[in-house]
Amino acid sequence: MKNYKELESQNIVHTYGRFDVCFESGQGSILKDTSGKEYVDFTSGIGVNSLGYNNEKWVKAVAKQAASLQHISNLYYTTPMIELAQSLVEKSGLSKVFFANSGAEANEGMIKTARKTNESKHTIITLQNSFHGRTLATLTATGQDVFHQHFGPFPEGFAYCPANDLDALKSMVNEDTLAIMMEMIQGEGGVMPLDYDFVQGVKQICEEKDILLLVDEVQTGIGRTGSFLCFQQYDILPDIISVAKGIGGGLPLAAFIMGEKCKDVLQPGDHGTTFGGNPVSCAGGNVVMEYMTEEFFQEVKEKGAYLRARLEAIPHIVRVNGMGLMLGAQLDEGIAVRDVINACNEKGALFLSAKANLRCLPPLVITKEEIARGMDVLEEVLSNWK
Repeated sequence: MKNYKELESQNIVHTYGRFDVCFESGQGSILKDTSGKEYVDFTSGIGVNSLGYNNEKWVKAVAKQAASLQHISNLYYTTPMIELAQSLVEKSGLSKVFFANSGAEANEGMIKTARKTNESKHTIITLQNSFHGRTLATLTATGQDVFHQHFGPFPEGFAYCPANDLDALKSMVNEDTLAIMMEMIQGEGGVMPLDYDFVQGVKQICEEKDILLLVDEVQTGIGRTGSFLCFQQYDILPDIISVAKGIGGGLPLAAFIMGEKCKDVLQPGDHGTTFGGNPVSCAGGNVVMEYMTEEFFQEVKEKGAYLRARLEAIPHIVRVNGMGLMLGAQLDEGIAVRDVINACNEKGALFLSAKANLRCLPPLVITKEEIARGMDVLEEVLSNWK
């Protein structure tokens, strides 16, 4: 497209600091821009394109469903939605699903469900440095002051605890505490995993005090960290979880999944969505779920270990955090991550940022050869950094 920057400037609200690339197509983990230049992708559309680009099975399922029934609303049943719900229940170990369209919507529904379980309690404790979405409630649940500007007044009922500080959490819990809500890895907060012992302590507090445990798996779920859901590596079973991003394989799709304690809380009229559980999105989701096997998770772990090792060997990277194919690289002080990303873009490798860190969220089907290709670019950029 000619003059795409000018047309964007004229017609689209400027809420994104876009990079100067216009993409046209992709195959696997490789993207092409409008000039035909290739890029190895470590973004997957911010963790969305779990099966990469132009996955043959996914494309056929989505096209077939779009050609037969693109939407019918939740007033009726559809086979793709029911099949996907069954798979999510079986693989999560939880009980019932509500479909939505985005991570923020899933988290909003999770918060609403929690509040209806006990209307005499009101406070949900979240963690400092967390991120839960951009609706007013999920923005308030986000434990970062930078997001708590401009849009007030904000909803009441949230308190913030330092991550991995169990003593601080114990001191905050009181008779008004309804739930504790957290990400297993704080993605937008810099790709910072929670400590295993802290999570076990949270589990114990919730059990002893009859407090709900809510887990945001929007970025960490659907195989991203080397298990179907990241909480499964922490040996807990939450009362409600949220999933989004990778579940649709590239189409808008999300859900919150409730355990036994919460599965029947929402009744007709309590919550709703026009597009949630859309049959085309669910058809894509069903293909994604076919990949969610122990063998696939092991491949994610192995590729994640290789990616971590390559990152740790690159100059000016001082620390690597994360799990599986969700990794964040801390750079030497004074190196601006956006400048690094721009330099890599020019050489054909795409990366994300998370605060001041470089973030890697490649398609789960990325090959070791493609990882090596991208790491060669990053190493060249940082080796010559002045």
